[in-house]
Amino acid sequence: MLRSIQRLLFWLLFLIGLLFLLYQAFIYLQLRTLMPTGYSLAGVDVSGLNEDEARALLTEQYFAPFFVQHPEEQVSINPADVGFVIDIDGMLARAREEKEAQDFLVGFGSFLLNRPIEPVQIELRASHDTDLLSAQLQLVADILDTPPEPAKLAPAEGEYEAGKSGYVTDVQASLPVVEQILYQPTERVAPLVVNEEAAPEFGIELLAANLEQELKAFNGIGSIFIMDLQTGEEVSINGDVALSGLSILKIGIFIETFRALDLPISEEVEQLMFETAVLSSNYGANLLLHEIAGSNNTYEGASLYTESMQRLGLVNTFMAIPYDAPIVSTRPSTYQTPANSVPNLITFPDPSRQTTAEDMGVLLSMIYYCAQGGGALLAVYPDEITPAECQAVLDLMVQNVEGNLIRFGVPEEVPVSHKHGWGDNITHGDAGIVFSPGGDYVVVIYLHDPETDFLVSDYSFPIMWELSRIAYNYFNFDDPNLENPVVRAEREARRNGTFIEPNPTPTAEPVEETNGN
Repeated sequence: MLRSIQRLLFWLLFLIGLLFLLYQAFIYLQLRTLMPTGYSLAGVDVSGLNEDEARALLTEQYFAPFFVQHPEEQVSINPADVGFVIDIDGMLARAREEKEAQDFLVGFGSFLLNRPIEPVQIELRASHDTDLLSAQLQLVADILDTPPEPAKLAPAEGEYEAGKSGYVTDVQASLPVVEQILYQPTERVAPLVVNEEAAPEFGIELLAANLEQELKAFNGIGSIFIMDLQTGEEVSINGDVALSGLSILKIGIFIETFRALDLPISEEVEQLMFETAVLSSNYGANLLLHEIAGSNNTYEGASLYTESMQRLGLVNTFMAIPYDAPIVSTRPSTYQTPANSVPNLITFPDPSRQTTAEDMGVLLSMIYYCAQGGGALLAVYPDEITPAECQAVLDLMVQNVEGNLIRFGVPEEVPVSHKHGWGDNITHGDAGIVFSPGGDYVVVIYLHDPETDFLVSDYSFPIMWELSRIAYNYFNFDDPNLENPVVRAEREARRNGTFIEPNPTPTAEPVEETNGN
C-alpha cells in the first residue's frame, strides 16, 4: 500500500512539474516574440516590447524636436527639417538575428533560473543632411544674433553714434555639438558656439559712406577729397574728375609766389596776397603771376605755374590762360590731362584752367607738411621754399571769411585755412585745411551740376556746409559740432548786416552771388 502511495505521489509530482515546465515554456515562447530583457536599440531600452512598440518608441525618441541653446533663447528644431532619417527596420532585423542566434534550451534554462542574458545593444543607424542642418543653425543665428554695430551718423544731429559690441554664432563650430545631440535619444539640448565681438573700429570708410549718403541730396556731381593729416588716410569720391580750377587754383599761386620771392615780402606783394586770398581778386592773382614770371607777363607766370604743378605730380592741374584774359596765339589755350582725357566727360571743365579735388587736396597736404619741415614741397624745391613760407600761406588763407563753405560746417573758434571758388555758374567749390581739436585734415569739396545753366547757392551751399560738418564730426567724434550750419550762416549774416529775411511768397528765383570766383 505504501509503495502504491509513493508511486502515485511520484507521478503526481511529475505531472505537476511537467505542467509547470509546459506553462513556463509557453510563457517563454510568448516572450520570444518580444525584445528580451537587456535589449536596446540606438540607446533606447526596448526590453519587453514587440517590434511595433519598439518602432514607435524609437520614432518618438528620435523624431521629437531637439533644441539649440542661444544666449537669447532656446530654439527647437524638427529632425525631419535637417534631413534626419533612421533605419529602424535594419535595427529591428539585427535584433531579430541576435534573438534567433540564441539556443532555445539555453535561453529557456536561463529563463527558468531567472538568470539575465547578456545585454544586446544595437547601434544607431541614421543619417542627416549637413547642409540643411547648417541652414537651420544659420536661420537661428540670423534671427537671434546681435552683430556688432559700427559707429554711425545720426542724420538729424549730424554726429556719430558710438559703435556697439555684439555676439555672432559660429555655425561651423556649432555643428559637431548639435550633430552629437541629434544622434542621441535623450538630453537633446545643444549649446551653440556664440562669440562676443567688439564694435568695429571707427574707420575712415564710415566717413566716406556718410559723405556719399549726403551727396544723394545733390542732383549733380559731387567731387570730394579728404585727407587725415595725422595718418595719411584718404577719402576720394569722384576725386579724379576734371573740374574748372576756379579761384581754388590761387592756392598754387601763393606757393609759386613764395618760391619766386624771399621773406620778408614787400608790402605791395603782401597786399596782393591778401586781396587774392580774402577778396578773391583775379586782378591781384594776375599781378602775382607777374612775380612768378619775374616780368610783367601773366601768361609766362601761368606757364611756370603749370610746369611747377606737373613737377609736383599734380598732373591734372594747369593754368593755360590767366584770369579774365583772352586767348593768345603764342600760348596754349588748354592742356591735355589724364582727367580731361576721359571719354564722355560730363563736367565740362573750363578749358583754360582745370584741376581735380585730389590734386588740390594733395597740394594742401604738401603745404601743411612743408610748414612742419617735411613733405614733397621741400623735397622738390629744397632751396626755393621754406617752412616759414608754407606757414605764411596757411596763415594767409585763414583770413578768408568770404567763401563760407567749409567754415560753416565747423565751430566758429576752429581755424580753417581755405580758398573757395565759383564763377563758371555751374560749379561751386572750397578747398582747405581744418585745424580741429581732434586732428588736422584736408577737405576739398566741389559741387557741379551740368544739367543747369546756373547753380543756385541757396541749393548748393547748405549741402557743402553739411558735408563739411560730417567731416568735422568724424575727426571730432567725442566733441562734435551739433549746430545746424544754416543757423550758423544766418547768425554770421546778421552779424555782418547781410542777412535778408526770407520772403514767404517769393516772386523770383534767388540770385547767385557773383563777386569772386
